[in-house]
Amino acid sequence: MDFSGAITPALLLLCLSCLVLYLNGKSGGRKSGKMPPGPAPLPFVGNLFQLDPKEMHRSLEKLSESYGPIYTIHLGSLPYVVLCGYQAVKEALVDQADDFSGRGDFPVFYRFTRGNGIAFSNGEKWKVLRRFALQTLKNFGMGTSSIEGRIQEEAQFLVQEFKKTGGAPFDPINPVCRAVSNVICAVVFGQRYEYQDANFLTLLDHLNENFKIMSSIWGELYNIFPSLMDLLPGPHHQIFRNFEKLRQFIAEHIRCHQKDLDPDAPRDFIDCFLIRMEQEKQDPLSYFHTETLVMTTHNLFFGGTETTSTTLRYSFLILMKHPEVAARVHQEIDHVIGPGRPPCLADRKHMPYTEAVLCEIQRYISILPMGLPRAVTRDTPFRGFLLPKGTNVIPLLSSVHYDPAQFKDPTAFNPDNFLDENGAFKSSDAFMPFAPGKRICLGAGLARMEIFLFLTTILQHFSLHPTVHPCGDRPDAPMHRPGQCSPPLRIQAPPSLAGGGTHTHR
Repeated sequence: MDFSGAITPALLLLCLSCLVLYLNGKSGGRKSGKMPPGPAPLPFVGNLFQLDPKEMHRSLEKLSESYGPIYTIHLGSLPYVVLCGYQAVKEALVDQADDFSGRGDFPVFYRFTRGNGIAFSNGEKWKVLRRFALQTLKNFGMGTSSIEGRIQEEAQFLVQEFKKTGGAPFDPINPVCRAVSNVICAVVFGQRYEYQDANFLTLLDHLNENFKIMSSIWGELYNIFPSLMDLLPGPHHQIFRNFEKLRQFIAEHIRCHQKDLDPDAPRDFIDCFLIRMEQEKQDPLSYFHTETLVMTTHNLFFGGTETTSTTLRYSFLILMKHPEVAARVHQEIDHVIGPGRPPCLADRKHMPYTEAVLCEIQRYISILPMGLPRAVTRDTPFRGFLLPKGTNVIPLLSSVHYDPAQFKDPTAFNPDNFLDENGAFKSSDAFMPFAPGKRICLGAGLARMEIFLFLTTILQHFSLHPTVHPCGDRPDAPMHRPGQCSPPLRIQAPPSLAGGGTHTHR
């Protein structure tokens, strides 16, 4: 007998709501406080029907027009305080950095990490692991000029990969992702991979697939209703299968490192962590154990691969869409660097327009529009409210980058946002691609170096041409959304750069 016709949408919603109530009802209430006002939530589902899960940040920005720069939204049964605009985000994450330094609820990652690693731990564990990671990565050159040669070398490998196409149209994203990933692999694993290495390609496929699913409606719904989504079929389950494969890959590297570890000559981040584990093996309260190493390594690998490679991807798209901008960058490269040597970090201070373009690209795309959720570490007074300890906070970084009080005509792509009246580079406190405060991205310095060196090296050797018409100018056009509008490119080498002249058409 077919009962499908008897299942009405209202009945289905009622059943799901009851299930959500049962699964989430055990979480307990928060301390009383004085939370900011916001839209009235429905039982169980909160404000879900007022949001577009496919573009959550746009919905939250829209709500701020009615409720102001700080308001409360309910995602399922949990309240989140939303910070919108430069002033609100700065006052919280910078001026009250310690109070807003907790990591908020992120179920899609918590199911995998269980609070281990750096990105999703809290309290003393987070502080100890972060201090260790910062010092260790610094020792291996991350964020300093000593890693410059490694990036330059990888950029040349990437150039050779591009040359193999012979100017035919192709999608550059996969080789770019491999190049970026190889830099963090050298620091964490102590080795780089050939671009055709099967295991390496499989690993990056898992990483890219997870990023896409987590950015989709399935990932958003999982973060709102994790217990419910665990029971429902859908592509979100692939996230955890991929995570497990990544965990196995990292665990195998750790086992190999353990076999030939020399405590007097650590080769990479994993070696340093293993040495610290041995030093503290008698301490039952130590945060240095194998599972924490696996998750910390995963955090570094994921963070050091996906966002930088995606930023470079959108750099290509934007430069194709704005050929006049690309022409000026080419001119600056020709004038400052020329054809005879690879770009270096010292060139940046002599290339204000290129630096402005790179910052404007990151502002314009706002690749992590909602950042990662924060939480207050104590009962926190903020703008006349009292946020109870543990309150989840969403810092809308996209609203900072599109704040009209900070950037003229923010919906338009305009490198002049980072140039003064004399054409010199001008920084902005409202430039927050790596999220400000105590939780600023560990790899921010490395990412800045990679974006500059990879892109200038590519543009030194090639020009970029779309094979289809570029996306539209509106900020909600597909190009403005990572994951959309990715035409193949025709990448051509210039016929000559002799004499150091300018080449607008290369």
